[in-house]
Amino acid sequence: MAGSLLIRLNVAIQRLELAIASVLGRRFPPDGYCLAGVEVQNEPSLPKPAFSLKDIIGDGFLWGVPTARRTIEKRMKRKYGHPDYVMKILQPKKNIKTCSECGDDHLIGVLCPTCYKKVIDETKEMQDAIQKELQLSPVENEVVVLYEGEKAGKPDEFFEGKRIVEIPKPRPAWFSKNLLQQTTQQPATTTDVKPSDLG
Repeated sequence: MAGSLLIRLNVAIQRLELAIASVLGRRFPPDGYCLAGVEVQNEPSLPKPAFSLKDIIGDGFLWGVPTARRTIEKRMKRKYGHPDYVMKILQPKKNIKTCSECGDDHLIGVLCPTCYKKVIDETKEMQDAIQKELQLSPVENEVVVLYEGEKAGKPDEFFEGKRIVEIPKPRPAWFSKNLLQQTTQQPATTTDVKPSDLG
């Protein structure tokens, strides 16, 4: 800091000398008006080493930066796509069908979200009824969910060894009874699956 202060003071003195010389019309003022400056001695100059990028970077690294601006065509292709490759702009969907049950539109190959919402609500209601009936006790027997008026239609032997959960409302028309029945097909004994009916 002291070195920079000395340099600034030296520059100020030189400017003052030039200003006095221009006012008096001479290049140098008379000896009585000269100001003494501090002479700074420079160290003897050493031979300069060859330029090396390592001296500038040190232990750091350089990022690969773009050297040219992208053209407007390339920018538009990146933003909106290209008809020969992929189009990113909004296009009308052609794979939509109308649900035969509720009349809402949905994608082909996807469950109708409106109808599936009814299934989700009914499943949640069944889970709540099971939770309320069985609490947190372990379930070792088969659980049978019955709607209103379904218990009278079956003999008492059918419910032996099963835990019954009753829901006090009629069964929805779309919710068939066989959805809660176990499969009657025997499990496979082999892991190999052979293709059939390919012709």
